[in-house]
Amino acid sequence: QVRLVESGGGLVQAGDSLRLSCAASGPTFSSYTIGWFRQTPGKEREFVAAMNGGLIYYADFVKGRFTISRGDAINWVYLQMRSLKPEDTAVYYCAAAITMATMKSANIDYWGQGTQVTVSS
Repeated sequence: QVRLVESGGGLVQAGDSLRLSCAASGPTFSSYTIGWFRQTPGKEREFVAAMNGGLIYYADFVKGRFTISRGDAINWVYLQMRSLKPEDTAVYYCAAAITMATMKSANIDYWGQGTQVTVSS
């Protein structure tokens, strides 16, 4: 069992930065790929970024603006978001999957509860 708890969402203006945090816990979390998805009303959740050790992938629409990283404590994963746009407005979810391939195909084993990010123009 893996538990994921997100934090750090909020209301910002276009061009601002925001950092989301995901605290992972459970006896097996270190064996999972951890990543971020986002979802807007009426749409499916879409892949944003993920990491597994030194392997990192980003969705094309966030390359150069978002950075995924681990904290000093291995159970923290961050999503640093820069140059935010109104179209980045969504609920952001932390996710855990067995492999990077299953993460990118949205075959997720565990989800967090989500944190709202709202970017005003």
